Amino acid sequence: MHVQLWRLLRDDDAATAVEYAVMLALIIGVVITAIGSVGSQTGGMWGNIQASVNAVGFGS
Repeated sequence: MHVQLWRLLRDDDAATAVEYAVMLALIIGVVITAIGSVGSQTGGMWGNIQASVNAVGFGS
């Protein structure tokens, strides 16, 4: 039991997997934030276009 625990603590593969998981979590967080920001800006742009079209009289 003691030998297996020592091998697990010295194993570099587990540390590498944790590092990759942390990097993946950070990348996903940045992507979600970017999508939210672009989505809100795009929604505002289309809202302005709709208001302009309606003001000219082409809208419903």
